[in-house]
Amino acid sequence: MPTIFATELPVWTVRHETLTRHDGISREKVLLTYRKSVRSITWKDWEQPYVMLRNRGNFSGNERYEGFCIDLLKEIAHMVGFTYRIELVPDGKYGVYDYETGEWNGIVRQLMDKKADLAVGSMTINYARESVIDFTKPFMNLGISILFKVPTSHPARLFSFMNPLAIEIWLYVLAAYVLVSVTMFVVARFSPYEWNHPYPCHVGPEIIENQFSLSNSFWFTIGTLMQQGSDLNPKATSTRIVGGIWWFFTLIIISSYTANLAAFLTVERMITPIENAEDLASQTDISYGTLDSGSTMTFFRDSMIETYKKMWRFMENRKPSVFVPTYEEGIQRVLQGDYAFLMESTMLDYIVQRDCNLTQIGGLLDSKGYGIATPMGSPWRDKISLAILELQEKGEIQMLYDKWWKSPGDTCMRTEKGKESKANALGVDNIGQ
Repeated sequence: MPTIFATELPVWTVRHETLTRHDGISREKVLLTYRKSVRSITWKDWEQPYVMLRNRGNFSGNERYEGFCIDLLKEIAHMVGFTYRIELVPDGKYGVYDYETGEWNGIVRQLMDKKADLAVGSMTINYARESVIDFTKPFMNLGISILFKVPTSHPARLFSFMNPLAIEIWLYVLAAYVLVSVTMFVVARFSPYEWNHPYPCHVGPEIIENQFSLSNSFWFTIGTLMQQGSDLNPKATSTRIVGGIWWFFTLIIISSYTANLAAFLTVERMITPIENAEDLASQTDISYGTLDSGSTMTFFRDSMIETYKKMWRFMENRKPSVFVPTYEEGIQRVLQGDYAFLMESTMLDYIVQRDCNLTQIGGLLDSKGYGIATPMGSPWRDKISLAILELQEKGEIQMLYDKWWKSPGDTCMRTEKGKESKANALGVDNIGQ
């Protein structure tokens, strides 16, 4: 039976994990327990903004910590009626089932062994954990997202002027140019109105010539295509019909090209090599991974969806390992390039708002929630669930979210350049529409 101090309220202790970020700020993950004596064990990871260690001021006890979960815990403790202290989780893991040993690790193991009574943090509710421990009602809903480095703009190329039209359109224009030139030459040969005396004032043998020789026919069509005209004018009805059709064709092509060229010159092209999980699964150039021994890793390992099964086989066999022990290491690998980090959307939102070099790719891969974990059959689960529901109805959890995720001054000044701001080349189906 857990030890309780002789006070009017049960005295709880909180197990926590210290996390260290690249800027020196420590972060924690919280776990509550009844135990009177507390062991201090350090674990390096990143849990911003859920639990953080204050790096300024002389604080002691629970006042050393701040963050979303700390504020939430204070509200719940006030409503339910308990006090708490903070301690560490021994192995620094959330908890995942090891099929080789048949054992759980991390926070889940502590709750199963009754060494802790509450786990407060970014603890994901899933089937495997729910089968061995209990969870309260979720206080936050989320899903798995893809974190990727913002692509850089491609430098201008020598033949960038050809981008507004698809390659097949350029080929069709070239073929039409040759065909119309030859047609004009042939039709002019059969029409008597295109044959003229080159020197009408010269007395001598009558010599007639056709102005639309093969070279002149090509010159007439290219001059029209370039909207420059030429000194050749068709006289016969047949050649005028051919010329009129060509003029109308060039009007459509030039107008379409000019309009789409303006889009290519004014819209910044932010092209990402991947757009969703299917793109990740279908390639091997870009590595991708998850947090080691976390719920995201469990999701891919146990998924029956073919795309996610394929992704899990890739991650499991990839060398060097694509799994990272901390969020910080995963983010650093993303910033280095050619790596996508599969992580929970709430943490991703926080990171993306503070680093303009990172972005989210695609939508959510699943839907789940964060809950406060307790040992199986704990009497505190229902009381805390009621407190969470009340806080949600009052909007206090949303206010806490806005406080820690959207605090002014912490977010980067990201210019709203749409990730889909790519002007598409005109294809055959677009011409004439």
